Amino acid sequence: MAQRLNLQTLLEDLLDSENVYFQPPPGFLMAYPCIVYNRSNIRTKFADNMPYMHRKQYTLTVIDGDPDSAIPDKIAALPASLFDRHFTSENLNHDVFNILF
Repeated sequence: MAQRLNLQTLLEDLLDSENVYFQPPPGFLMAYPCIVYNRSNIRTKFADNMPYMHRKQYTLTVIDGDPDSAIPDKIAALPASLFDRHFTSENLNHDVFNILF
């Protein structure tokens, strides 16, 4: 859990806001711009058929009304961050990233 809280703090600092939400429940009212994230995978490395390293993968979604927001560029600059897709919903821009943390 400490790793996830470190990610939370990193994202809050990057956004310069507390609008960072981990697995918000349906119907939760969010303030924009924001980052929504959840754990999506665990990457495991093996040696001699034994796991020796685990890294959690998170899916981050930057949600912003500004189509030219600088936030996705900041997320893309993080180590082990990969851009996945962009889409627009309800007049808000969504940029989705996968990050190992």
